[in-house]
Amino acid sequence: MCANPTQLLIPLHVSYIQKLGDSKDDLAYHLSAHLRLNAIYWGYTALAIMNHPDALDREQMIDFVMSCWDQEAGAFGAHPDHDAHLLSTLSAIQILTAQDAVDKVDVDCVVKFILSLHQPSGVFAGDQFGEIDTRFLYCAVSALSLLGRLHELDKDGKREKTVEYILRCRNYDGGFGSCVGAESHAAQVFVCVAALAILDRMDCVDVDTLAFWLCERQLPNGGLNGRPEKLEDVCYSFWVLSSLSILGKVHWIDVDKLVAFILSAQDTENGGIADRPGDMVDVFHTLFGVAGLSILGYPGLVDLDPIYCMPAKLIEAKGLRKSWEALPRREA
Repeated sequence: MCANPTQLLIPLHVSYIQKLGDSKDDLAYHLSAHLRLNAIYWGYTALAIMNHPDALDREQMIDFVMSCWDQEAGAFGAHPDHDAHLLSTLSAIQILTAQDAVDKVDVDCVVKFILSLHQPSGVFAGDQFGEIDTRFLYCAVSALSLLGRLHELDKDGKREKTVEYILRCRNYDGGFGSCVGAESHAAQVFVCVAALAILDRMDCVDVDTLAFWLCERQLPNGGLNGRPEKLEDVCYSFWVLSSLSILGKVHWIDVDKLVAFILSAQDTENGGIADRPGDMVDVFHTLFGVAGLSILGYPGLVDLDPIYCMPAKLIEAKGLRKSWEALPRREA
């Protein structure tokens, strides 16, 4: 095995993703059922970024997504017979949008489910059991936007309350937490900044202070961490870079060192990308490693929209770019 690969091993990664569904006899496959719908989104999006969108069977993907429909809730669970949740509902909408198959969904039911989870404070719960998190807020805003129903938040002041909640989660360092009073975390920064971008309220962000905090996430080995005093992790190649891209500050980090770090976390025998070199690969880190490389302009990759984490051409085709049209673009 090559210790330090210097190129993205696209054919190996495509093969790795294609084989993920062949492990149904493994205990790990069944223990990860609660992530199944998310994993299909991760795998498909990674393939699309690597310019292999047809590597998975379209009809099988659509059939599985629809098998996760929770008729009682009017939204999607992570796996057949699982309760509906905003995390899996967004993944379902992302997959169906990419496959031009949203017409298979009762959109009114999905919108009703999403709006039912909006709390008086402005945040969203993830499901009927009431857990709140800015991740769920982003899922709700992103899903409504992809469905062309973002205007539904204009009713009863929901949009203003949502923005107000995000701002209450902002800390002195410019970052955002998972809820009011929580410490700044790179993944929560992404969901809050991306939600503000979709809601057309980027005027609320202290760009320089936040960008400085994000750039401090880069460690001497080139990798990025999620918060101070933590280890580097490939997934933050997306969470940090997407936010920097929205802010127009990707050039504030050492791009070459980050590219080298991501490439070093590849499995050069079986494909896939791990959280850091030497660890076990998984489809989550494979997507977000490839996504980070796309934002950095790595040759041969499809341009990624940093707000929706979907191919940029798809987002442009849906007419979803508004005030953020001037976002930095990957050069051809």
